[in-house]
Amino acid sequence: MFRSALKLLSASALALGIATSIHAFETKAKAAFVIDHTTGTVLMAKNADDALPPASMSKLMTLYMAFEAVRDGRLSMTEKLPVSQHAMNYGGSTMFLDTTDRVSVEDLLRGIIVLSGNDACAVIAETLSPDGTEAGFARLMTRRARQMGMTNSTFANSNGWPAPGHRMSMRDLALLANHLITDFPEFYPMFSETEFAFDGRAPKNTQNRNPLLKLDIGADGLKTGHTVEAGYGLVGSAKQENRRVIFAFSGLDTVQERAEISEQIVNWAFRQFSETTLIRQGERLAEADVWMGKIPRVGLVPAEDVEVLLPVLSRGKVEGEVIYNGPIEAPIAQGQRLAELVLSPEGLPKMRIPLVAETDVPEGGFGVRLRAASSVLMSQFGLLVEEAS
Repeated sequence: MFRSALKLLSASALALGIATSIHAFETKAKAAFVIDHTTGTVLMAKNADDALPPASMSKLMTLYMAFEAVRDGRLSMTEKLPVSQHAMNYGGSTMFLDTTDRVSVEDLLRGIIVLSGNDACAVIAETLSPDGTEAGFARLMTRRARQMGMTNSTFANSNGWPAPGHRMSMRDLALLANHLITDFPEFYPMFSETEFAFDGRAPKNTQNRNPLLKLDIGADGLKTGHTVEAGYGLVGSAKQENRRVIFAFSGLDTVQERAEISEQIVNWAFRQFSETTLIRQGERLAEADVWMGKIPRVGLVPAEDVEVLLPVLSRGKVEGEVIYNGPIEAPIAQGQRLAELVLSPEGLPKMRIPLVAETDVPEGGFGVRLRAASSVLMSQFGLLVEEAS
């Protein structure tokens, strides 16, 4: 494995020349995770992989599976579903459904997103469950979560009602939020709706509990949560210009703390970090040795512009290292992935950027092969001589 160290400076940081480093965001939340969706940069992680009671934030998994079912044709938005006694019996946040109701999928989805309806989740769960039970759907949720990379999530029900073993991590919740935003752009605007007066039967439960939606800071989702065991939490996202931030936190003591800290996270993430084009597409960063090629080395370049997120008040210094296994045997095609650039922005996690071949490198002719064979033979002969001595 070959390594080539280099130092990179962003143009904006060079122009500023500021030498003050960023201070990490501190929160009273028991666990938190903040990621810049645009660049994939983790901005904060506090107990982010701890499996904790997620309360109603786990409803996002039920929503994801419902969206999948609509997309795949297993549900339609206009289809009306029956309400079981089990679904009706749920307390907490509900749509006040009863067994005489048949409710459209669209109303149920809004009932989950805006009203946090435990009963609405159970109706969806029993409809999509392999065995017709909410418990069966919960097992399906767990398997689907594993497939999506949520390794610290286990579900016992569809809505986050306190239950032994019902757990999610903040990193998993942020990953799930990312999937909802990316995989279902046609449904995501529902998360920014602030009111849903279903059938006029629940006048005290018509408002979305997300405290960020009315603040004009770009917030457009996703879900609050609260139980005595979990405390107050929120999975949120906000977009300003071309940047989107996703975050999840849990374990606060009051609804007021939840509102304050969620706003602080959004403001901190957008004000304290800025996106910079560090390296342009096709810019040669290093060369890799070539084996049996028409030329002895090939340039290593990024296939696209390298965008990085840097603290606004940092020195702007980014250390980088090019790593590849070589020499690389010809033929090599232009654009073929050959190496990796590991960037270490000050105060942020490492980033790994693929590097590709700058040009084609065809196989060498007879002379090249002869010289290569001679080199191998001479090397082997030298080893034999060394061993004999």
